[in-house]
Amino acid sequence: MKINIKFLKFILIPLFLISIFFAYTIYNSSIKTSLVFPSKDKLLVHFIDVDQGDAILIQFNDKNLLIDSGPENKKALSYLKRQKIKKLDYVVATHPHDDHIGSMSSIIKNFNVGKFYAPKVISNTDAFKDMVSTLNQKQLKISSITSETKLYLNKDLYCYIIPTNLNYDNLNNYSLIIKIVYGNTSFLFSGDAEVLREEEILNKGYNINADVIKIGHHGSKSSTSQKYLDEVNPKVAIISCGKGNDYGHPHKETLLKLKEKGIITFRTDVHKTVILESDGNKIVKRK
Repeated sequence: MKINIKFLKFILIPLFLISIFFAYTIYNSSIKTSLVFPSKDKLLVHFIDVDQGDAILIQFNDKNLLIDSGPENKKALSYLKRQKIKKLDYVVATHPHDDHIGSMSSIIKNFNVGKFYAPKVISNTDAFKDMVSTLNQKQLKISSITSETKLYLNKDLYCYIIPTNLNYDNLNNYSLIIKIVYGNTSFLFSGDAEVLREEEILNKGYNINADVIKIGHHGSKSSTSQKYLDEVNPKVAIISCGKGNDYGHPHKETLLKLKEKGIITFRTDVHKTVILESDGNKIVKRK
């Protein structure tokens, strides 16, 4: 039996093109449906999966606040673009380590930035130099946090930044601790603060009680002391770390502490980007 090659091409090529079209449509649709946009008077907190690093987007109505940018892989930049962000009203660099400011220069270039906050400490890394250079190019100044600072996103919603006035050998301990309060709900972001910095916070008597905690230093055993965790007393914990990272984050000791306190835990290496939403009274997981 002879096979009509021309006939097969006539049938198979269109089928092949149709299958590609549907595959692309399904893939593109899955990206779009995975996005979560803010509703009126709802606070959205995006713990962005940037592999081994931190990047957190906070949205409320028309206000956007970014805490850190993740490493140089620009995953945070891509995420912000997909979220259709045009302006970042506030940007906070918790401390100048590359896994927190690696993509900061790219983000500053690509978005209108209102105010930029950072601790009063410098670094000799390329990421830090690029960040400062880009800020200068856009005529933006670094507002160094040397005293307690409140940023209001709404009359019922504020961001409270706790500074450090001590000198540390480890840059992690310069991390700005940030508490966001919306109505009766609250979130605490610990940067890479280690036990020494946590002790400073506890000794000064700051109110760090919160419903949700972003665990310090990616779940390292050098952070999240039992005293600190007890004082925060969260219901939910988020750990931002990369899958199969070289540091063993999150450490089993940290995970055990969270488990023993019955704290619901989400990890970006397992759950990818995590999005929480607050209406001022309750917090729900959107993704």
